[in-house]
Amino acid sequence: MSMSTSESSRALKRTVVIAIFAAVAVVLSIVESAIQIPFTIPGAKLGLANIMILTCIYFLRGRDALMLVVLKTILTAFIFGTFSSLLFSLFGSLFSFVVMYVLMLLGSKRLSLIGISIAGGIAHNIGQLFAAAMVFATFRIFYYLPMLLIAGVVTGIAVGFAVRYLVASLSRISLFEELKSDSSILQQEEE
Repeated sequence: MSMSTSESSRALKRTVVIAIFAAVAVVLSIVESAIQIPFTIPGAKLGLANIMILTCIYFLRGRDALMLVVLKTILTAFIFGTFSSLLFSLFGSLFSFVVMYVLMLLGSKRLSLIGISIAGGIAHNIGQLFAAAMVFATFRIFYYLPMLLIAGVVTGIAVGFAVRYLVASLSRISLFEELKSDSSILQQEEE
């Protein structure tokens, strides 16, 4: 089954936006790693790359956002890491993505981007704790959960505000309005 010219054009636009968002997410991860915040919870991060992921969930389809999550995770693992950092990041990012995507589908009219971001930040930390429990073969690591929940809320608020302003700015660009309407139409067809 061949694509029409307009479908091909939309697919190309989505691919380019995903690539740009992935590049920005990787750069934000690099910037985040360079920022030293005193008195932080070990293992807790700002989650700046989630700005791009939640923005992608807002404007594009779920599978596009999932592709962004995978690209960002693999690219940052190549830059920074080890297998365990890839595992932690993958578990956290995937769990965060699923929670934010489901909340966006079910409650985007009732939940703000900040609320969805907070849920994503908390989910990311829980996902990483599950990965740590697998690596260290113990669930005792969950004693750390209360501190990470607080960190998830704080970083979720910061990321949510950033996403709110980014979405407002990008919404003024006709490409993003077109992508948003395409995403909404496709989601309605899938239901």
